[in-house]
Amino acid sequence: MSIRKKLLLSHIAMIIIPVVVFVLTAMLLVSSLMRSMTGTNPGQDQHLFPAEAFARNNEMFAGLAFMADYRPDTIADAAFLQQTERRLQELNAGIAVIRSGKLVYASSLLGERGPIEAFLSSDVEPGEQRFQGKLELNGKQFTVQKHKFTFENQTPGVIYFFGDVGPTMRFFRLFFPLLFVTLLLVIGLTNGLLTYVLSRSIVRPLKTLKEAAEHIREGDLEHKLAPGRKDEIGELSDAFEEMRHRLRESIHTQLQYETNRKELLANITHDLKTPITAIGACVDGLRDGIADTPEKRMKYLQSIHKKVSDLNHLIDELFLFSKLDLKKLSFHYEPMDIAAYLHDTVAELRLDPQNHSARFSYRSDARGPVIVMADRDKITRVVTNIVNNSIHYADKQPIEIRVELTERDDDVIVQVSDNGRGIETEALPQIFDRFYRADPSRSRNTGGSGLGLAIVKQIVEEHGGTTWAESRAGEGTDIFFTLTKSGKRQVGTGDENIDH
Repeated sequence: MSIRKKLLLSHIAMIIIPVVVFVLTAMLLVSSLMRSMTGTNPGQDQHLFPAEAFARNNEMFAGLAFMADYRPDTIADAAFLQQTERRLQELNAGIAVIRSGKLVYASSLLGERGPIEAFLSSDVEPGEQRFQGKLELNGKQFTVQKHKFTFENQTPGVIYFFGDVGPTMRFFRLFFPLLFVTLLLVIGLTNGLLTYVLSRSIVRPLKTLKEAAEHIREGDLEHKLAPGRKDEIGELSDAFEEMRHRLRESIHTQLQYETNRKELLANITHDLKTPITAIGACVDGLRDGIADTPEKRMKYLQSIHKKVSDLNHLIDELFLFSKLDLKKLSFHYEPMDIAAYLHDTVAELRLDPQNHSARFSYRSDARGPVIVMADRDKITRVVTNIVNNSIHYADKQPIEIRVELTERDDDVIVQVSDNGRGIETEALPQIFDRFYRADPSRSRNTGGSGLGLAIVKQIVEEHGGTTWAESRAGEGTDIFFTLTKSGKRQVGTGDENIDH
């Protein structure tokens, strides 16, 4: 769940939960206070709530008023008043009956007659009033209702009904402060709990991110962040983890480049120093007169020429790889029949005097021309580098080099195989790496800068292809690269083979 939704739900909960809890608490308070305050007087119904007591009082008063209107003399009857008094005690109420201006009956609940008579004598308002508000008698608070009627002998009468409101007033004096305190507690607890839960779900992952940042600051790039969150902080953690991974890979690559650079300098130093030393020795021999015959001088000059050629080749390799690595070497792509090209290339390799010790063969399963978009010169460099690598590492005579073309739906596979000594399994994945050489001795027989196959990989990848190798110890090595087909093929004759 996103943080925005969490905040929205939290704000909604901060409104709804306090309201619900407040209402439930208020209902519980009302119930508890009413139950504790009912039945405070002897004879009062223990299960009568104040609201119900008001209703019963009104009902009782209405019954007395009805009786006074239709059977007025009954109101002054002692037996009726005694029976009514028992019911009034259950209601915590009382009555007073006035006849011809004199108090003829007052309930015991009302206390002494003096205060009652004083109140009744002051009640001179004309007309019938059913509710007179509150009255305090003998330390108790009552609501007063009255009803005027006429006795059968035509004398005026008034009946007063007194309802004890002391418990109700005490209820309200306790209820509202408790309700206010409850409201504050509910709001405080709800907001505090929700704030704690929400902040905990945000602060804890932020602390984890801070710890991870401190690890990176200290150079520890192995400290991982556990995935799993689905909110914005989870997305931030995923991005942070990806940054850490890329930073670690970048530093690893940088360190690898630094190692490669040092190896390159060492290799170049070795490969430059060896021919330069040999050239210097030949020049010293010529200058000191050691080569005192025409044959010796010619031999020294040929040696100098060969060393200079080796140096030129090494410099060319370094220059080419540098331009490839910096993406500053231009490629001139054109449609090319790869089948015919490989046929001609194998024929040229077979006629090259430098390859006199090698036997070449070519095989293609293409049914005619196979058109690819490629830079002819760069593909020639690819094939030449692979063949030279095979010849340099050959340990058998004669050297057999096989070139095969396999056509697929979208591309072609070019395979160059030899019958050499093979490559160790642990070294096979690294032979296309820059500056890598499987032979650490760097002898002049198998020498070189270790850039040949790295150049092959760079050129093939610029063409959108891939390179890989397979090898069998003591049997030989197979180098593969792919090129994407382009255009339409023409129907040809079938498999083609050249052997020499």
